[in-house]
Amino acid sequence: MKIALASDHAGFRLKEQIKEYLIAKDKKCHDFGTYDEDPVDYPDLAYVAADAVHRGDFDRGILVCGTGIGVAITANKVRGIRAAPCSDIFSARCARAHNDANILTLGARVIEKETALEIVETFLQTSFEGGRHLRRLEKIQNLEDKCLS
Repeated sequence: MKIALASDHAGFRLKEQIKEYLIAKDKKCHDFGTYDEDPVDYPDLAYVAADAVHRGDFDRGILVCGTGIGVAITANKVRGIRAAPCSDIFSARCARAHNDANILTLGARVIEKETALEIVETFLQTSFEGGRHLRRLEKIQNLEDKCLS
C-alpha cells in the first residue's frame, strides 16, 4: 500500500509523527508537504495529494490541518476522492468499511498523537465491506458525475 501525505503548517508536526510511524511499519509513503511550520494554504497541498490518489499513484492518503475539515473539503473536490475527517477509531473504521474512504483527514489541534496513530492504523487496516454499502457509493458516484460534468 502506498500512502500520500500532506499537511498545512498547523498539521506539520502531526504529519511528521505519522510519517515516522508509517516508515517504522514499513509502509510506503510520499510527503507532498509542507516541510516546516511556515504558514501555507492547506488547499494547495491537500489538492496535490488528493490528485495523486485520484490518478492511482497512491492507494490512500492522509491529510492533516488544524481541524481536518479544511483539507477534507478540499480533497473532496477531486473526482473519485472520499475524504473522511476522523477524530476517533469508530469513525475511521466506518469511513473505510461503509464509505470506502480513500483519504483520512486529521485535526492536529483536535486529537493527540497516540489517538491519531490508532486512527491511522485502523484506517489502513480496515477493508471496505461492500454489500449494502456499494449501492450508496454508486449513488455518490452518480451525484459526482452529474455535478462535475
